[in-house]
Amino acid sequence: MSMAKPPPPPPPPPTPTTEKPSLKNGSTSSSLSSLIRRSIAFPYGFGFAFAFLAFSIFSLLNNYYDSAISFNNRSHFSTVFSHFFFFPSSSPQLPITRSNTNPPREDDIKGFQEEKTVMNNDGLLSNKQVKQQTKEEWLDSIDHCNLYNGSWVRDDDSYPLYEAGSCPHIDEQFNCFLNGRPDNKFENFRWQPNGCNIPRLNGRELLELLRGKRLVYVGDSLNRNMWESMVCILRNSVEDKSKVFEASGKNDFRSAGSYSFIFADYNCSVEFFRSSFLVQEWEMAYTNGLKRATLRLDVMERSSDRYKSANVLIFNTGHWWTRGRTARGKGYFQEGSHIYSKLNLIEAFRKAMMTWARWIDANIDPVKTLVFFRGYSAAHFRGGQWNSGGKCDSESEPIKNATYLSEYPQKMRVLEGLMKGMKTPVFYLNITRMTDYRKDAHPSIYRKLKFTEEERRSPLRFQDCSHWCLPGVPDTWNELLYVQLWTRYIKEQQQQQQH
Repeated sequence: MSMAKPPPPPPPPPTPTTEKPSLKNGSTSSSLSSLIRRSIAFPYGFGFAFAFLAFSIFSLLNNYYDSAISFNNRSHFSTVFSHFFFFPSSSPQLPITRSNTNPPREDDIKGFQEEKTVMNNDGLLSNKQVKQQTKEEWLDSIDHCNLYNGSWVRDDDSYPLYEAGSCPHIDEQFNCFLNGRPDNKFENFRWQPNGCNIPRLNGRELLELLRGKRLVYVGDSLNRNMWESMVCILRNSVEDKSKVFEASGKNDFRSAGSYSFIFADYNCSVEFFRSSFLVQEWEMAYTNGLKRATLRLDVMERSSDRYKSANVLIFNTGHWWTRGRTARGKGYFQEGSHIYSKLNLIEAFRKAMMTWARWIDANIDPVKTLVFFRGYSAAHFRGGQWNSGGKCDSESEPIKNATYLSEYPQKMRVLEGLMKGMKTPVFYLNITRMTDYRKDAHPSIYRKLKFTEEERRSPLRFQDCSHWCLPGVPDTWNELLYVQLWTRYIKEQQQQQQH
C-alpha cells in the first residue's frame, strides 16, 4: 500500500562540493573587436563580452555537474522502499565521497593507515582528493566492496561529526570531554574501506530519509552508545534545537527500559529499548518463597510488541554473554519449565538467537521494516577484566598491526549462520574487526565525573574499556548504517525507473 506524501519541507542547503573546474581564458571574435573602436569604450566592451562568455560556460558546466550527482525523478514510487523513506521533490544530493590519491592494495592494509602518499609527518591527511560520483558509479563501488575491511585514517578536516561537549544528550558514562579526558585525537578518525569510499554522514539528508518514520535501537548499553551517537548527529543538523526532545522529558538514559527522541520538524523518532540478551530475563519460584533469576532462552524480550512496527530496527547483543552467571552457564538458562543445571554458553546463545530469529520471521513485515543486526564491539582490557583491574587508560593511538587483533567471536559466527536461514532479510553491520583496532577510544578512567570513595582511592582499578567516548567510534557505526539506507533507496529507485 502506498503511503501518502506529507507536505514537502523547504529544501536543505546544498552539500558543500568541490570547486568547479576553472575556466580558461577565451578570446573575443574579430567582429566584436571591430564594433568597439573607441579607446575609452574598448576595455568596457571587451570586459562585458568576456564576462558573458565566461558566465555561459560556467552555467553549462554547473548544469553538467549538478546532473551528474543529483537524484532525479523522486516522485512517489510503489516499490518496497516507498514504505521506508519519503523524499521531497527538492531532494538532497548523493553524498560526496572522498578517495585517497593512491588507494592501498588490500594485502598492504593495516589498521592504522600511514601511507606517504596520503599523510604528512604528523600522520594527518595532506593530499586528499574529493571525487564527484554519479549514483550508479557509487553504487557499483559499494556493491563490490567489503565495507568492514579497511583502515582508520586521521581526518582533522571532517571529523568529528559534532563537537565534543556540544550535545547535552550524552550520558556521563560516554562523555569523556566533560569528564576531563585531556586528549581528543581519537575523535578525528574516519573509516576507509579497501576499494571504495563511504560518505560523511549528512544529518539533514538522513532526517529526510526518516521523515515520518521510527528508527529503533534494541539491545544492551553498546546499542545505547550507538543510539546516543545518532541522536547527537541528527540534533547537530537541526537549526531549532528546542524541537529535538525526549518524549517523556527524561535526561538520564541508564535507568528506564526505553527512550524516544522526537525530531518535531521531521515527525520522526529515534528510540532505544534496553534488552541485554534479546530474550527474556525471568524469575522462577524457589524454596521458602524465594525467587530464582533465570534467562528464558525460548521467549522474546518483553518490549518486543512496542517496536515490531518500526520502520528501521537495529539489534545487538553479546557483552552480557561473557560475564557472571551467563558465562558460567550453571542453573541460569531456562526453556519452558526446565532449568539447565549446566549448559554450554555457545549453545545457550544459539538457542536465544533462534528465538530472536523466529520472532523476526513471525512478526516483522519486510515490506514495511528494515532489520539490521550490529555485530560484537571489541573491548580492550589489559591485565584483567572490567571488574578485576583491567586497564586501557594509557592508550592514545589505534592498533597499527592486524596481528594484534582478537580472534573473531564464535558467537557472531553462530549468529551469521542463523541469519542465512531466515526468511526475513537481516542486514549485518559487521563492526567487530574495525572496532578491535580502536583501543584508544574508550572512556577508561574518564567514565564519570564524580567517583565514590572507593573509586577515588583506586581510580585506575575502575575503568571502562568496553564502551566508547562520544563523539567517537559509534558515529562510524551510524555512518555505515547511513550507507546501507542510501544504497537500498537507490536500488529501489532504479528498479522503479526501469518499469
